[in-house]
Amino acid sequence: MGSDIDVLVVGAGPAGLLLAGDLAEAGVRCTVVERREGESPLTRAFAVHARTMEQLDARGVADDLLLTGLRNPILQFLRIDLSHLPTRYPHVLVTPQYNTERLLLSRALTHGVNILRAHEMTGLQQDPTGVDVTVRTPDGTEHTMRAEFVVGADGRNSCVRRSLGLPFPGRSAVRSMMLADVRLADPPKKPPTVGAIGDAFAIVVPFGDGWFRIMAWNRHHPMPDDASVDLEEIKDVARQALGSDFGMHDPRWLSRFHSDERQCPRYRVGRVFLVGDAAHVHSPAGGMGLNTSIQDSANLSWKLAAVQRGRAPDTLLDSYQTERHPVGHRVLWMSGALLRGVLTTPRALCGLRDLSARTVLRAPAVARRLAKAISGIDISYAAPAGAHPLVGRRAPDVPLSDGRRLYEALRARRFVLVTPPDVEHLPSLIEEWSGEVEIVSPKGTTQKSVLVRPDAYIAWAIADESPERRIDAARQALTEWCGAQDTRSRSSSPH
Repeated sequence: MGSDIDVLVVGAGPAGLLLAGDLAEAGVRCTVVERREGESPLTRAFAVHARTMEQLDARGVADDLLLTGLRNPILQFLRIDLSHLPTRYPHVLVTPQYNTERLLLSRALTHGVNILRAHEMTGLQQDPTGVDVTVRTPDGTEHTMRAEFVVGADGRNSCVRRSLGLPFPGRSAVRSMMLADVRLADPPKKPPTVGAIGDAFAIVVPFGDGWFRIMAWNRHHPMPDDASVDLEEIKDVARQALGSDFGMHDPRWLSRFHSDERQCPRYRVGRVFLVGDAAHVHSPAGGMGLNTSIQDSANLSWKLAAVQRGRAPDTLLDSYQTERHPVGHRVLWMSGALLRGVLTTPRALCGLRDLSARTVLRAPAVARRLAKAISGIDISYAAPAGAHPLVGRRAPDVPLSDGRRLYEALRARRFVLVTPPDVEHLPSLIEEWSGEVEIVSPKGTTQKSVLVRPDAYIAWAIADESPERRIDAARQALTEWCGAQDTRSRSSSPH
């Protein structure tokens, strides 16, 4: 049975929208189904870290997102200085999640993604050639949509994950966390402001538009998620943890939730994949949830496009699991450790905890390592035995000889070969992989040649070889990663 959809994405949050936009830009027919009717002005996530900003920069939307929020070079939760990170974005950007969604939605629509609002997936079945997805429409009727691949970006209660029968093992990290968006009569002078005394925890985060996000927790007052939240309760916790409620008033949103630590053991089942909260959920400590989700999609999108267009074997899709599952596990552990360090300390030991943290973070090497870990800058993937040490690592945003930066070159969503300008040898490579790879030269002198994947990680590298040897090795790497000539010819034919 044929399919009118190459990839069906379930969920129009940031992870689903970035993935869909990438696929559509690569010429893949993509449809998104989303059970929400429209955009919600309310959101839990608000921190965008450096590595995510780099991924957005490689899609041309980072500068627009910077205009929507506040840049903070200090991660207040741990008082970690981010200003020395080796990136154009040495800070955490505080902006509500809906701002990120708006930019990614606009990009997806520009590239032709079909987004079906108020459509809810209710089940799926797959066979060797495709996936049948049952979708409930706004009028309550159900029909079947068929796609070659399906991606579940539908959150912690993922219907895609449940339809696959996959477990979601883990535990609740903290219960009855309260959230509110409020106005403040007397805002703190140096927000964000964080306080924890063992029995109570609170954080005040400015959105930059007059609204402030409050997160509060009281150890001795656990309540179910559906219990109502009163602003006076949040004020009381803030006064305990921070010494003031800052004159909170006019809440536009009050909510209560519990934070889970869970990870699905499999991110791929046949033609179906999980990204973001559908694959892993963890505590809000460090603000890594939204960022991990977006980076899942950045890893998967180019692989799906390459396989769907016949430029790569199906086995490439297995690398999504091998590369991203360990990252999800690390974030789960790290965010959980941060949260427990803040929330489970008895009142009498809070001073000792804070002193110990300051002492440890005073060591520059420790502070730098933690800053890179939380920001995502140090994420890398396993490399084959004998590969150059750069393989699998994040590609730095080097300046190019034509006046651009590497991440500007990556906006075409292709591989980029960064190599010294051996002009007499390059024309054959440019001709052989025209449209699949952009070949550029770095500004300045280098003996390295580096092949950068569309997700800004290094696929192959070589150094200190003759121009002839570099070109031969580059041709071999391009054949491996971007397909031989006959494969590319077949993949360019119409559907």
